[in-house]
Amino acid sequence: MQTLLAKQSVKSNTSERQTMNIFQRIIAKEIPADIVFEDDDIIAIKDVNPQARIHILLIPKEHISSLAAALPDQTNMLGGLLLAAAKVANKVGIDTTGYRVIVNVGDDAGLTVNQLHLHLIGGEPLGPLNALEN
Repeated sequence: MQTLLAKQSVKSNTSERQTMNIFQRIIAKEIPADIVFEDDDIIAIKDVNPQARIHILLIPKEHISSLAAALPDQTNMLGGLLLAAAKVANKVGIDTTGYRVIVNVGDDAGLTVNQLHLHLIGGEPLGPLNALEN
């Protein structure tokens, strides 16, 4: 009987691991990442495909699929995420020169991992955001 329970536990853990997205696996320390900042609620890592000289992802440890799925009782966590972005900008030295904080929501915005995260980019002139031409 104990063997059957042990097998079910391993199967459950394997199944859970397969449904975890890459950010959850980084948070669980199953996948290595270049961690810039971490506290009890947030992890900040260097983006593996940077779009600027500095490109850091700030990820809440509490899983929220996107900003559109955030609930009112998560307001403190959301505010903490923005404050952490400012702290990380200071830590990497872009707080005085300027930076951008971006949240992608949905396919049209380019969301590739279904977990809320912020992009902190800077370290070089970023120029204006692309605008639709009339």
